[in-house]
Amino acid sequence: MKRLYAVLSIVVTAIIPFFLLITAIRVMITPLYARIEYNSPGFPEDTFGFTKEERLYWSEFAINYLVNDSDISYLGDLRFPDGQPLYNQRELSHMVDVKNLVQAAYRAWWVMLAVLVGLGVWAWRGGWSGQYRRGVWRGGWATLGLIVTVLVLVAVSFQALFTQFHRLFFTGDTWIFEWSDTLIRLFPMRFWRDAFILVGAVTISGALLCIFGGRILKA
Repeated sequence: MKRLYAVLSIVVTAIIPFFLLITAIRVMITPLYARIEYNSPGFPEDTFGFTKEERLYWSEFAINYLVNDSDISYLGDLRFPDGQPLYNQRELSHMVDVKNLVQAAYRAWWVMLAVLVGLGVWAWRGGWSGQYRRGVWRGGWATLGLIVTVLVLVAVSFQALFTQFHRLFFTGDTWIFEWSDTLIRLFPMRFWRDAFILVGAVTISGALLCIFGGRILKA
């Protein structure tokens, strides 16, 4: 059983970074983040005419689409005042891909939560809580190393990181848009750079809780 508990401790370590990262992403995918971002000093204006109020209004639809149960008509039916569709077909296709990725990540999050809680209860009742806590502690350190690496890449060349991220998670080039497209006007590069930083900061906070919480419990 000791060998099994050691393996399960490693499983906990492997889960923690992904669990914390998806938790941080969920914190970011909210209209509140967009509101804070649009009101931040130096945020670039839309040269094609969206006011801040219009950005706040239209961005809420895009953000809510990612976390609700609606199909793409939720965005496809949106129209400018002159009757033109808010999004073109390329943008809609990309939003479907993004929603599929986000929803899959959320489903995985619930599975990981169930595994962590289940193993935690088993560890507490089965007498191997020390190995479980070591798994959490190691997971915190692994998460910290991963996020620090990502934040360094953001500082060095966010454009390159952003491009590689899309090539990794999306097929084709549906994520490449014109500057005049609505998605770019609502969510310019500054928006995503700050989003990466926010996700990194929230994930690091979770990692530190795992590290110091594990040390306190082991003491």
